Amino acid sequence: MQDGNKNVMYKFYSSERNVQILVTLLKAHNIRYVIASPGTTNINFVASVQCDPWFKVFSSVDERSAAYLACGIASESGEPVVLSCTGATASRNYISGLTEAYYRKLPVLAVTSTQNPMRVGHLVPQVIDRSKQQADTMLDSIMLNMVRTKDEEWDCEIKVNKALLELRHNGGGPVHINLETGYGADFSLKELPSARKIERILSVNNLPELPQNVKIAIFVGSHQPFSDELTKVVDKFCSCYNAVVFCDLTSGYHGDYEFHPALLASQFNWNKDPIRPNLLIHIGEVSGDYSMESIIADDVWRVSPDGEIRDRFKRLTKIFQIDEITFFSHYITDCEPQSSYLQSCNNYHNKALQLLPELPFSNAWIAQSSADKIPAGSTLHVGILNTLRCWNFFKLPKTVNTACNVGGFGIDGDVSTLIGASLVNKNKLYFAVVGDLAFFYDLNVLGNRHVGSNVRIMLINNGRGTEFHNFDHPASRFGEDGDKFMAAAGHFGNKSPELIKHFALDLGYKYISASDKEDFIKNSVVFFNESNYDQPIIFEVFTDSDDESETLRKIRNILSDGEGAVKKIARKLLGASTTSKIGRLIGK
Repeated sequence: MQDGNKNVMYKFYSSERNVQILVTLLKAHNIRYVIASPGTTNINFVASVQCDPWFKVFSSVDERSAAYLACGIASESGEPVVLSCTGATASRNYISGLTEAYYRKLPVLAVTSTQNPMRVGHLVPQVIDRSKQQADTMLDSIMLNMVRTKDEEWDCEIKVNKALLELRHNGGGPVHINLETGYGADFSLKELPSARKIERILSVNNLPELPQNVKIAIFVGSHQPFSDELTKVVDKFCSCYNAVVFCDLTSGYHGDYEFHPALLASQFNWNKDPIRPNLLIHIGEVSGDYSMESIIADDVWRVSPDGEIRDRFKRLTKIFQIDEITFFSHYITDCEPQSSYLQSCNNYHNKALQLLPELPFSNAWIAQSSADKIPAGSTLHVGILNTLRCWNFFKLPKTVNTACNVGGFGIDGDVSTLIGASLVNKNKLYFAVVGDLAFFYDLNVLGNRHVGSNVRIMLINNGRGTEFHNFDHPASRFGEDGDKFMAAAGHFGNKSPELIKHFALDLGYKYISASDKEDFIKNSVVFFNESNYDQPIIFEVFTDSDDESETLRKIRNILSDGEGAVKKIARKLLGASTTSKIGRLIGK
């Protein structure tokens, strides 16, 4: 579209997606003041805001003056102000004004445009290093790269929301965005595409209404054991809103609405819609239950006193910087108890258990046959990945506390963590189930003189990191070559029946072992006996990695439906790893 002068073309928004996301979210967060300084590197941003009547744009040739202009506008209006400058030393002139904004807690957003940061340090004209900022000039500094993929788009949305929320968080202050440009020449976009806005709610007085007539689930990541008060308010909340609490072994919740979705969520050939919530309320920290990513809700709310953006499921829209008891208590009303959602989840879970075939001798079979044998009041620690996954498939008694090192998610301290916990209460039994790599990695703690007779360790010894041998793991495509270095097979005696036996006996442990189901059942009676023996126990269980993989295959193919059949055909045509990736992308 042109005006009377044929050489003048009306321009609209930039085609650069990172610019679009920034402009869209500035509007969504009600930020309208912009002070633009001249330059080429910031043309895509400046052109996009100057074409939009929402923004109030002012010009300032001197960036030093621009920063102080922003301080004046922010102080007088109470609103955030955006600065925009080009590359080279332009941004250096913001320092004085941003320092002023920092100490006065003024919400000033410095958007410094830059070429591809890979050019930094290579003597490219007008390219300087903005990777480090002076401590008292801004609350946060974010690099906003060009967007080419869906994952990069998600990352860009998260970073922009984080930056804009920080402007007013805990009193507020200045924030920096380093905005990459490719000098795109396309400004033909007439309407901005949508971008996901994330809100932070700081007060119980501003809590939104819960959506009506939808399925609501609370997802609990790793969490300290629930207090009686927290359990009570969560249970009451669930009864009022027909909600369920999705848990794994690290969640710490043992209330009336507890549901462990791992078995159903792991199914390859079954549509997850019957258990999928519309709204997921996310509490707790890291969860090692990877299968939960297949149960993607329409909307996710995060409740945590830290108020930080933690977008595990890529659907986050609200963060509540409020403690959990206050949040759930706010929504509790006089209501008729409801539990149809929980009953439906349990029905599907029970169906899966009934259809579960006989499993080979493996970690999962051990979990299946032992979950109800763990003495009441004891604590179970499990190793990460394969062990955690296998034990998540089967529910333990409510009286058993559980833990796993999912915080750093390493194998280097599983046994030491168990031993440390066992020192707290010598009259309580502490159990561990760990794989051989984790066990040998942390072997030296077994010689610690403080180890008590209340310790019981089950070593699942298959001679390798069996996770890498599982049929759906990327390393499995390499066959035996994958065992050499990826799965680290053959170390530590290569499943020697004598090595750990002698080591354990010499250190004063009671040693028992099993190589098949019959031996395991016989010796597990000793291992799980409630009597507190006069020595700690090591129970070495020898399994085969092929059996471990086949067990996992059987578990993941219990349920099937029409959609699952289509996926099964796709798996044959494309391969397991490819369709697994597709499944994660589409949330199935």
